[in-house]
Amino acid sequence: MIPKGAAMFFLVGLVAAGFLGYYLSQIANQVPTLVYKNGPSLTVIPDKINYHLGEPVRIRIINSGTIPLTFSDASFGLKITRLDGILVYSPLSTQVVSKLDPKEEKTFIWDQTKSDGGKAYQGRYKIVSSTIEDGGVSLKKFVTINLLK
Repeated sequence: MIPKGAAMFFLVGLVAAGFLGYYLSQIANQVPTLVYKNGPSLTVIPDKINYHLGEPVRIRIINSGTIPLTFSDASFGLKITRLDGILVYSPLSTQVVSKLDPKEEKTFIWDQTKSDGGKAYQGRYKIVSSTIEDGGVSLKKFVTINLLK
């Protein structure tokens, strides 16, 4: 026989673990919030975190600071990689220096097609944007998304 105290301890632990798991999953699936800062700041925000395979991914790249940001190409440094850093997609763009003024944003739509023309697989991906060094400051920001069946 199991003592009543041990059974009660097990039951309370099971319920608490369920609530904690639910709470942590809600935190992990939150879209990043936009916070404006003084100085250089870059923010990457998808419209949500979890996508079905084939669903368009809307990505906003925002200058959330007070200083204009400089990018090395017309895609504003956008790259989509696997979690291990291997490049999956980079939009075709001209190699022209682009600027993003404070509070200005650019929107991109990724149709989940890889650079080689194939479709992206189910899994986790990083959406990355990076600036070029401007006055000694270079920024790189990313957000993680999930592609689900």
